[in-house]
Amino acid sequence: MTYGKAPKPPLSPPAVLARKGGEPIVCLTAYTTPIAQLVDAHCDLVLVGDSVGMVLHGLPNTLGVDLDMMVMHGKAVRRGLKSALMVVDLPFGTYEESPQQAFRNAATLMRETGCDAVKLEGGVHMAETIAFLTRRAIPVMAHIGLTPQSVNTFGGYKVQGRGADAHAVLRDAQDVAEAGAFAVVIEKVPDILARRITSDVDIPTIGIGASAACDGQILVVDDMLGMFADFKPKFVKRYAHLAGDAERAIAAYAEDVRSRRFPAAEHVFGDLPASVPDAG
Repeated sequence: MTYGKAPKPPLSPPAVLARKGGEPIVCLTAYTTPIAQLVDAHCDLVLVGDSVGMVLHGLPNTLGVDLDMMVMHGKAVRRGLKSALMVVDLPFGTYEESPQQAFRNAATLMRETGCDAVKLEGGVHMAETIAFLTRRAIPVMAHIGLTPQSVNTFGGYKVQGRGADAHAVLRDAQDVAEAGAFAVVIEKVPDILARRITSDVDIPTIGIGASAACDGQILVVDDMLGMFADFKPKFVKRYAHLAGDAERAIAAYAEDVRSRRFPAAEHVFGDLPASVPDAG
């Protein structure tokens, strides 16, 4: 399903890597087949993010997401994609213990979902794991800056890399690039730092609350469509307000049912008079 646009050839991690410094890379999350079909024709990369726990399952953060949940949503998204590169998040607790643990669970995600790559959070301390995975044919997208799985350590969803902390985030970017990541998500850092990272590393940077200078951008699809309305991060631009539209439609339906305006004659089925049972 391309919704008016011609299908693109499938994108690969090396093709994304080759986009460094070129045309901006368009990325969105997706968690279901219908949304995957909608974004496929327009996006270069689709992330099955562990944000699914918050936007679809009502969890307070991403820490409650498990591997089974990511496999289930990954399978659904795979069925809706033809062209975009599909990346699936490794959830909290499935890769931090050791490179071997990360490999087992990344291999499960790739085998069960058919994804093209996995994403994991962390910089310097995850470089060894990234190198271990990439040497074993598992492409890795890294994620630095604000890493939501570390929300308790950070004390909330705070901007990272301000002032003297900028050096640590820059080092994270350099280390994940050297370890073999094909791209790196930079979340919620100052614009000037995101620009510096983008100019310093040889892999594409994908910004979310970072800078227009990044090699690409990503948003949670429910945020940009206005479907998830619990809160709106500063870095989100709403391109639609579907939650409000849906609520108005549901309210209209409820009123029609209560007033017996629905179903109307055009919504019900007739039958041959002789086939109607006698009320007596």
